[in-house]
Amino acid sequence: EVQLQASGGGLVQPGGSLRLSCVYSAFTGIDHAIAWFRQVPGKEREGIGSIKSSDGLTYYRPSVKGRFTISADNAKNTVYLQMNNLKPEDTATYYCAADAWAVVNAALVSGRSDILETWGRGTLVTVSS
Repeated sequence: EVQLQASGGGLVQPGGSLRLSCVYSAFTGIDHAIAWFRQVPGKEREGIGSIKSSDGLTYYRPSVKGRFTISADNAKNTVYLQMNNLKPEDTATYYCAADAWAVVNAALVSGRSDILETWGRGTLVTVSS
């Protein structure tokens, strides 16, 4: 079973940037992907995007496209979430999750993050002046 650990959260001013990391243990399949989600207390978990482990193909939800970038360093078993031009409404706990490419994207598109079973512990991002 894949294990994940997200890190890199913290306090950043509006307009600033932050890079989150998600370290994963080795995948057993060839089409696995890592997805990023975020959650504000009292609200549903919101999908951000995903990256496919085998070829780096990415998918982004419209709400973050253009500001957030997902990348991977397979040699380090790490997926990154680069967040630029951060806004106070980006304040949330950010999570990474793993599953097959089709499954993570189904979760992102449908909003059904509950279909994903493998999650890392969240990392808190606070955007405030």
